[in-house]
Amino acid sequence: MIVLDIARVLVGISAAVILFLGSAHILFTFKGNRLDPREPGLKQSMMNSTLVISNETTMWKTWIGFNGTHGAGAVLFGLLYGYFALVQSALLFSSPFLLGTGMLLLSFYLFIGRTYFFSIPYRGIVVSFASFLAAVLVSSFS
Repeated sequence: MIVLDIARVLVGISAAVILFLGSAHILFTFKGNRLDPREPGLKQSMMNSTLVISNETTMWKTWIGFNGTHGAGAVLFGLLYGYFALVQSALLFSSPFLLGTGMLLLSFYLFIGRTYFFSIPYRGIVVSFASFLAAVLVSSFS
């Protein structure tokens, strides 16, 4: 039982980190200017430029939309896996699908974070990934 408790805590840490990052991302997307380009002319260009795929929106609107949905996906991961860790741990640790899906998403976040993000969110993703991976490994000993 202690092994599963350790695994639960590790998934909880993983989920909490991603929940925090996603919540901060949503906040920074819709409040303030932290995700605005430093160059004011670039923001204006984005507001005036449509996409090749459609002229129904602008680069700026899609930038906001992509950031909002990206943050929402991270919040969803954090809420779901936090719930599984706290309330449905037997289901989580007996499901290769749930464990594999979590590892797959965090692996993708790790790749994207390393390739495209700055150091603070990337470090958070590393902590989350390592915690989740440790939970999977620890749970395999139960």
